[in-house]
Amino acid sequence: MDLSNLRPAEGSKRDRFRKGRGHGSGNGKTAGYGHKGQKARSGAPRPGFEGGQMPLYRRIPKRGFHNRNTKEIVAINLSVLEVFENDTVVDVDKMIECGIIKNPRDGVKILGNGDFTKKLTVKANAFSALAKEKIEALGGTAEVM
Repeated sequence: MDLSNLRPAEGSKRDRFRKGRGHGSGNGKTAGYGHKGQKARSGAPRPGFEGGQMPLYRRIPKRGFHNRNTKEIVAINLSVLEVFENDTVVDVDKMIECGIIKNPRDGVKILGNGDFTKKLTVKANAFSALAKEKIEALGGTAEVM
């Protein structure tokens, strides 16, 4: 190790490119903006501007309300959990492993549909009242994660 090998730690500095600092910099004179024209000047049109034509984002029809904070919950019926053996701890990772769910998204909710005959410890984000009742009736537990 010597002084010629010293470098800043990875990710510690930003590469801030300085445009228009002479020919030697490789990006002098027009600073990458080409010669003249609207795009070479300050105050060039905003992104999405189509020269007075009605822009695409205004031409496309829009309907309804789209909530940004919506959570996408994956619902699973109790009858699907019949594949597990008695006294098994079933959580989201185990369900993914068995192929019951592919992508848990924002959470998993267990619903009470179907026949259920196993004593399981089920861990999920939410349970319906009927699902919780059925699990506990057979001696299992329903744990909210």
